[in-house]
Amino acid sequence: MKELVVTKAAITSYLQFLKIQEKSKGTLEKYQRELLDLEKYLKGKKVTKEDLLVWKEDLEKRYSPAGVNGRLVAANGFFSYSGRYDLRLKLLKIQKEIFISEEKELTRAEYGRLVRTAEKKGKERLSLLIQTICSTGIRVSELEFITVAAVKRGRAEVNCKGKRRVIFLPVRLQKKLKAYAAKRGVTDGAVFTTKSGRPLHRGNIWAEMKKLCKDAEVSPEKVFPHNLRHLFARIFYSLDKDIAKLADMLGHSHIETTRIYIMESGREHQEKLEKMKLIL
Repeated sequence: MKELVVTKAAITSYLQFLKIQEKSKGTLEKYQRELLDLEKYLKGKKVTKEDLLVWKEDLEKRYSPAGVNGRLVAANGFFSYSGRYDLRLKLLKIQKEIFISEEKELTRAEYGRLVRTAEKKGKERLSLLIQTICSTGIRVSELEFITVAAVKRGRAEVNCKGKRRVIFLPVRLQKKLKAYAAKRGVTDGAVFTTKSGRPLHRGNIWAEMKKLCKDAEVSPEKVFPHNLRHLFARIFYSLDKDIAKLADMLGHSHIETTRIYIMESGREHQEKLEKMKLIL
């Protein structure tokens, strides 16, 4: 059995393989980040199962079970690609949650405060980014499909993870994005870009959103782009109650993923129990 060393070159080769498999840009960035952390941890040593088990224990001390499993999935894929199936690690067993933590649940009121705070700070692009993600349920990696042409049509045609879907834009959002594009002289292509015309990076958006927390009086734990997608899902489901349609809108392959997005907090569940009035 051939010996294996995790190197930057080997990681690059694996990522190129995943790119050919049409993995999304976000997935590639995540795997690259996590595999480079593993490469740094191993320090050029030949990979052994014993060292990997110690690494796994270290991950469990620093990350949530879901965070640990995400890193193990990245590593296992790399080991399989390298022909070392014996190095694959078992994922942690996670008990299915039925409630979302209130500490992580972004409310509609908090969303409103984030938008208004961005506007007060003169962060027009950030305000519109937040509103675009939350009012459409689009992924950060899909923002490049919000083009001038899409805004004029009132819908964006997204191609992500090998799947195509149409995302409709609310009329008020269309008007705001048209005005923003006109002000910046953007007549074609993506509406949201850097000054040099490049697509926005999720890390930059994340960092900008975090800077709003103090003035908006919103816990930093709740403020990240993907949580806006969750808020969209919960509000849409409360109006429509059609989880299959919601899954299609979000671009999910499995409804079980969508169920995570629409989990209510324990507080809401308690309120429903009280409304049942079954204690005589």
